[in-house]
Amino acid sequence: MNGTSEGPAPAADPSPPVVTGRDEDLAPRTGRAEPSAYRSVFATAPLAMAVVDAEGLVVSANDSLGTLLGTDPAALTGRAAADLVDLASDAGTWHAYREVLRGHRSRLRCTRRLKQGDGHALWAQVTVEPLAGAGGSGDTPGLLLSVTDVSARRELQERLRHLQMHDPVTRLPNRALFFERLTAALEAESYENGGTGRIGVCYLDLDGFKAVNDTHGHRVGDRLLAAVAERLTRCAEEAAHARSGAPLVARLGGDEFALLVEDSTGTDQLADLAGSVLTALQPPFELCDRRLSVTASVGVVERHTAGTTPTALMQAADTTLYWAKADGRARWTLFDPERNANRMTRQALAATLRPAIERGEFALEYQPLVGMADGRVRGVEALIRWNHPQFGVLAPNRFIALAEEDGSIVPLGRWILRTACHQARRWQLAHPGEPPIFVSVNVAVRQVWDSDLVADVARALEETGLAPDLLQLELTESAVMGSAGRPLQVLKALSDMGVHIAIDDFGTGYSNLAYLSRLPVSVLKLDGAFVRGFQYDTVSDGAVSDATVSDGAGPANPADEVIVEAMVQLAHRLGLTVTAECVETSDQASRLRRIGCDTGQGWLYSRPVAPDRISALLGSAGPGGPAGVQAGVGNP
Repeated sequence: MNGTSEGPAPAADPSPPVVTGRDEDLAPRTGRAEPSAYRSVFATAPLAMAVVDAEGLVVSANDSLGTLLGTDPAALTGRAAADLVDLASDAGTWHAYREVLRGHRSRLRCTRRLKQGDGHALWAQVTVEPLAGAGGSGDTPGLLLSVTDVSARRELQERLRHLQMHDPVTRLPNRALFFERLTAALEAESYENGGTGRIGVCYLDLDGFKAVNDTHGHRVGDRLLAAVAERLTRCAEEAAHARSGAPLVARLGGDEFALLVEDSTGTDQLADLAGSVLTALQPPFELCDRRLSVTASVGVVERHTAGTTPTALMQAADTTLYWAKADGRARWTLFDPERNANRMTRQALAATLRPAIERGEFALEYQPLVGMADGRVRGVEALIRWNHPQFGVLAPNRFIALAEEDGSIVPLGRWILRTACHQARRWQLAHPGEPPIFVSVNVAVRQVWDSDLVADVARALEETGLAPDLLQLELTESAVMGSAGRPLQVLKALSDMGVHIAIDDFGTGYSNLAYLSRLPVSVLKLDGAFVRGFQYDTVSDGAVSDATVSDGAGPANPADEVIVEAMVQLAHRLGLTVTAECVETSDQASRLRRIGCDTGQGWLYSRPVAPDRISALLGSAGPGGPAGVQAGVGNP
């Protein structure tokens, strides 16, 4: 049997027939032979053909095949057909051809690049099939090899592919070809071929290119892109490596370009390439009687190919390009895994902020505001903490800015306000014989614009029963100064309600003192930077000895005391009280008390603590001064 589905061969002739090249071998099995006519048709047919025996040897070839291969057709007789049409160059085609010879496969069709006798090459479609039909039975007198010149079609396909894979403006490879090359580079086992097993990308974006289009038109913009492409190509050619050649330069779209370095040798190679790109773009471009200058921001990524995907690599490149833009443009920035981890953490926090409010993952801690004169607790500032299930307890500087960006600060602010008012009311009811303490709550500017803050405050006070004068709202100096329209109306409405308004971090923002007199503000909270300048001690002779501040920022600045004293006196003349932040030592407290500061807040008295620690303080602290307050709460 031949092993095909045609059934067993005749018992009298179990082996494949021997094709002798006689006329009857070329004639079809029609019942009556016309050998001369058939041979004439075979010999003069425009299709290049040959009869091949079961061993794969050419029995007879026509004139068209000889012309196609540039040789005498008679010289092809006896030669291996596989050698004539390059069927053994890859394992898959060779296996399929052998299957056809054995009768286990009905046809082979493939495209090969063949060399003619004069050295020229052509693309040909090669077909091998049983001569008498697709049966492969014992009646089949060998195989028919046919060869068709498809060079013109192949050339057209290549031209179409080139158009499809290249940018028409710059003539550089486009995004599709870039990712094709990138994918192939990552999948290649370069170690086995003597490569480095590494890959690098310089991903660049022209700074301010939109302004060129808007000002000079897209025609000039396209010419600028083409000129940039020429300079990038020269950079790549100059950076050509003996092992991997020149980097691939591609236009990914708009004013974005990329240089792909296969078998890179490390970050130094990519850094040098990025630096040469920036240098090449420095000289102005002379285009359409215009002199244009352009800079670029470049993100640089270099890593092992193992375990890297095209998507991951380009995401890293895009992130690094964004860093280069954010860091000031006209520069290159190397991918930093730690910085990227922080960015990913930031994105993860932003994505879970709103659900975290609903899940109750937030809690408030409170830091005492202590009277400088008598050491009594006058109030507390509510400070939010996020008990994140993955990242642990997070301070507000990790997520408040994110909440302001996506608007979740509005529902979060409502929760803080309501919770703080409830707690202040509980303390008041738990200590009826003592003067009630106020609670100070931070308010973001977006809460003023994107919500009805007056209604939110009124609702919180009504629900909790807290008196308005026991609530203080803190806004930063930069948010309050210059307020007009809605913000100013909101502040006045809250003040008319009896709520105290405090300016936080005073002295580091606009410091528009003339405008300060027209704001409904009752408290100034001095920024801690001024108080940290008090970190020195007075010696017995009245001289001042410098000391290093506790945070290592450098020697004390006596001028800070002069500034603070002036601000305190100004505030008092305007009828305002002053709170000093970041009070850490008793010497600071003494100096602040001497110059008239009203209240202090800082680690000298207490760190932010849970509500029950404040309750313990209210039940035990007396007029013992700051030390008594500190002892009452402790500094865990």
